[in-house]
Amino acid sequence: MSQYQETSNSKKSLRKRLIAPVLALAVVASLAGFETLKPTTVNAATPAPAPAAAALDDNSVGALLALDRAMETLAARVTPAIVNVAVTSKSKQTAMEEGGEQGGDMQQFFGPFFGQRTQPQQRIEHGIGSGVIISPDGYIVTNNHVVDGSMDIRVTMGDRRILPAKLIGTDPLTDLAVIKVEGTNLPSVPWGNSTELRPGETVLAFGNPFGFRFTVTRGIVSALNRPNPYTDDARKPGEFIQTDAAINPGNSGGPLVDARGEVIGINTFLVSPSGSFSGMGFAIPSQIVRPTVEALIRDGKVTHGYIGIGISDVTPENSKFFEVKDNTGAVVTQVELDSPGAKAGLKIGDVISEINGQKVSDAGELQVEVGQKRPGTTLKLVVLRDGKNVTIPVTLEEMGKRDVAENGGTGQHGKARWGLGLADITPEIRQEVRAPENVQGAVIERVLPGSAADNAGLQPGDVVQGVNRHEVKSAADVQQALSKVPAGQGALLLIWSRGGNTFRVLHSPDAS
Repeated sequence: MSQYQETSNSKKSLRKRLIAPVLALAVVASLAGFETLKPTTVNAATPAPAPAAAALDDNSVGALLALDRAMETLAARVTPAIVNVAVTSKSKQTAMEEGGEQGGDMQQFFGPFFGQRTQPQQRIEHGIGSGVIISPDGYIVTNNHVVDGSMDIRVTMGDRRILPAKLIGTDPLTDLAVIKVEGTNLPSVPWGNSTELRPGETVLAFGNPFGFRFTVTRGIVSALNRPNPYTDDARKPGEFIQTDAAINPGNSGGPLVDARGEVIGINTFLVSPSGSFSGMGFAIPSQIVRPTVEALIRDGKVTHGYIGIGISDVTPENSKFFEVKDNTGAVVTQVELDSPGAKAGLKIGDVISEINGQKVSDAGELQVEVGQKRPGTTLKLVVLRDGKNVTIPVTLEEMGKRDVAENGGTGQHGKARWGLGLADITPEIRQEVRAPENVQGAVIERVLPGSAADNAGLQPGDVVQGVNRHEVKSAADVQQALSKVPAGQGALLLIWSRGGNTFRVLHSPDAS
């Protein structure tokens, strides 16, 4: 089980089936115990017990009572705007995955030649998550992973009405989505400013954990600006709010609110060895949520700015090597070929300390700032290079545009045809993926979800060695070979993966 558990995975009907018998057994046991242990008739002469000690007076616990009343007022204000989101969706799962852990263990033991993946089979799944109404006319914010692949969305309102919802737009990069129900004068919750949060502040998490609707939990802001924990795409922004307010499966998409009842985050995942709450829940901060939601409502989609560099934090351990005195900034660790960063002259080892006059504290902050800018925007970066400040203007491209170019053409609606992001094998990459010297070709950097490459089971770190029985030596070779595949036809790839070679078929998305 992955350490990071997305909280919308409340499709665990087994839990519910287990809970009911346990409760029923508890009731039966208590009744049996009552019949066995009930006291005999009390003798009239038996003295009555002495009265219990008096309760504390209100003056003694006035502060606690006032806090309780404040929390009650806050919960009563927000709860009517919380919704339960029920989704019927399509799911693709291979026959091996449907076989459970045994298939995975067998393949790992016998190597990549045993039990090759079959073509994904489509299944229908039902899941639930949470959402929050952010406008009286029915716009609702939730997580992308709650509604991903949805065929039907139903929303249960606070007054128990069940309404159909329309999908307005999604943004997989930030894991946010907007849906809408028809209505007027609906209860809603205002936006708060997550940049003003401080560790220790009281927050409340609202949602539908394990299907228990309209639940509220209380905690504090445990930490801020937590980094991106996802390994599938380094471009996903971090800056998460960490809280000890209980977040469990089903809370996904529900709001994290401050003491004023303002949305300062959207609950999205938890960190737990068991898959249930262990004191560490995480929410997307409103500084990311609000502009993303506004773009989805306005345009139905979000375009993110892209520089094409890898970055990491300046730390007390490495700062002296970059001649940084205050341990802040983002150090450039990679510059992609022909990217905006490469065209602007950014180099590995540069430390970006300012963006448009605003100081950069760490890599996560820079990533969020760049991602929220529109393609075509020119940013003025202040870079510390060899102990000297250099001002470098960078004009952003649209994130994802290079994915299309790297695929050797596009399919319908401008989407990448094959769903592959490729790179040449450098000595550093070879060492990272542990490919022997005799393995030549192009390494897979990215696989677009739902693409032909994804359906074929390709993963980042795999190496493409051949296309349609022809050897390839570079990413350019792969791109050129795939671009020559006629529309409606598939492609046969020779793949090196985890120590062995295998053939995989890419089925053309425009096949009839």
